Amino acid sequence: MPRRSPGAPSRRHLLVGAAALLALPGANAQSTWPTKPVRIVVPFAAGGTTDILARALAPELQKAFGQPFVVDNKPGAGGNNGAAEVSKAAADGYTLLMGTVGTHAINPSVYPKMPYDHVKDFQPVTLVAGVPNVLVLNPASAQRYGVNTVADLVKAAKANPGRMNMASSGNGTSIHLAGELFKTMTGTYMVHFPYRGSGPALIDLIGGNMDLMFDNLPSALPQIKAGKLKALAVTSATRSSAMPDLPTVEEAGGSALKGYEASSWFGLLAPAGTPMDIVNRVQQETAKALATPALKERLQAQGAIPSGNSPADFAKMIAAETAKWAKVVKASGAKVD
Repeated sequence: MPRRSPGAPSRRHLLVGAAALLALPGANAQSTWPTKPVRIVVPFAAGGTTDILARALAPELQKAFGQPFVVDNKPGAGGNNGAAEVSKAAADGYTLLMGTVGTHAINPSVYPKMPYDHVKDFQPVTLVAGVPNVLVLNPASAQRYGVNTVADLVKAAKANPGRMNMASSGNGTSIHLAGELFKTMTGTYMVHFPYRGSGPALIDLIGGNMDLMFDNLPSALPQIKAGKLKALAVTSATRSSAMPDLPTVEEAGGSALKGYEASSWFGLLAPAGTPMDIVNRVQQETAKALATPALKERLQAQGAIPSGNSPADFAKMIAAETAKWAKVVKASGAKVD
C-alpha cells in the first residue's frame, strides 16, 4: 500500500472538506433548488395588473421547475406591506416578490419612513412587463359632468373643484402618481381615494362610488371593452397597440399636458443574498416564458409589453426610475403620512 507523504490530506479530510463546501450557503443550489413550492408575493389585492401578471407567469415557472409557484396576495400601504415581508424572508429562493414601479421606485420618495430599503434589501431578478396606465371614467359620471375628452375633464374638474373623486390602487402607486401629475399640470383638484389594489378600486369605480381612475391598462381593458368604463387616453408617451385609436394624455390634453408620461412596470425580485445561480435560472426561465408566442400575445393583447431582461439591467432600470419618479413626486407634492 502506498504511504501518504507527510502533510498530504487524508481521504477522510478530503471528504470532510467536500461536505463543508456543500454546506456553504448556495452551494449546489442549482442542482437541488427547488425542492418545494415557491411563493410569489403580490403586494396588492387580487384583480389588478400585478396579480394578473403573477398568475400568468406562475404556471410557466411551475412547468419549467417542476414545483408549484404559488401567488400570495399581501396588500396594503401602497405595496409596502407585501414588499417588506419579502425583504425579511429567507434568501433561499423560495420567496419572490412581484414588485412594481410603486414598491421599487415611487414609494421611497412618497413615504417619509419605509419598512424596507428598496435597493439593499432586494436582489432584482427580471423585469416582467411594462404597461401604460389609462384614464377611465365611470360612464354615468362622464355623462353627469359632460366629459368625452381629456379637455372636457380638465374643464369639468376646474368648474367643480373637490367634487370629483379619483380612485387609485394605493398611496404612492403609479396609478396614484399619474393622477397627481395630471392635477399638478392642469391646476385641478380632485379628491384622491386610495384602495388596497386596482381590483377593489375598479369595483367601486364601476359601481359609481368613484368618478375616475388612472388604472393600469391590463386590468381596466376588459371593463372598457365591456362598456363598463369610459376610456379617455393612455398615460404613456406613445399610443398602446392594445387600443391604437385611444390618444395619449399629451395628445389629447393640449399645451397644459405637454410632456405628460406616467407608465407602470412590474418585475420579480428576491430577498438580498439569494444565490445568484437561482436568480439567474428564474430570470432565464421567465425570459423563455415571456418569449413564447402564446404568453407574449396574451400579454400584448392586454396592453403589456413583455421583457425578461437580466438582473443587472433590471437593477439599472430601478435606479433610473427611482431618480425619475423622485422628480415627479417633488413636482406634484404628493406625500403619504
